[in-house]
Amino acid sequence: MTSGPVTRIKSKTPVPYELTAIHHDTHDTNTFCFALPDDATLDMLPGDHLYIHATINGKMVKRPYTPSSMPGTTGYFDLTVKRYETGAISKYLHDREIGDTVLMSGPNPGGHWVDGMAKKVGFVAGGTGITPMISIIRWMLAKSLGVELFLVFANKTEADIIFRDEWDADVREHATFHCYHVLEQPPAGWSQGTGRITEAVLRAHLPPPGPDTVIFLCGPPPMVDALETTLKGLGYSEQAIILP
Repeated sequence: MTSGPVTRIKSKTPVPYELTAIHHDTHDTNTFCFALPDDATLDMLPGDHLYIHATINGKMVKRPYTPSSMPGTTGYFDLTVKRYETGAISKYLHDREIGDTVLMSGPNPGGHWVDGMAKKVGFVAGGTGITPMISIIRWMLAKSLGVELFLVFANKTEADIIFRDEWDADVREHATFHCYHVLEQPPAGWSQGTGRITEAVLRAHLPPPGPDTVIFLCGPPPMVDALETTLKGLGYSEQAIILP
């Protein structure tokens, strides 16, 4: 972070950002670090997104990605992206090398967090649906907002859990952070959830509905559609369910 005046960057048109580092998070998920000027940060709230623009097979393609680095970070920003064989932009990004530039526009407002909007916050994520929530959770914990956080995170296998070490550390270090993992293919001796996220899991591991509670929900569209209906059935209002 810089101590002088900070330039806040936002662009409606695509601009090139240089890739300066790549961190391997899981077998198919990387965090890509892009350079900003030393005194600059992205003009965004936690949960807002950028669009990546690329020409693939002669066609212009754009997809939204939420920075995983905390809002207000100067000099760089991170994108955490899982490689999908059917994902044009995810494959494109995973094929980049340090020193390459990637065209991006934004940030653009999405389903984001605003300080003071709730005292209890649930996060329900499937796979890379965790990526919009990373910066929100990091922001809340770093700012010591006095908010209680409940993360329910579904993956296929233990090896697919993005930022597993960070979640474990957060549970140890923050009494206000709770985390429950659900695995489709759990290892022997697994003590947390198995299969899919169910109504019983949501009831047991999220804060109950109320005027001071919001739930962030992100994952594959069929999961989001099903769980949004389930959450409403449990009594969460439409306004309390945020889709980043």
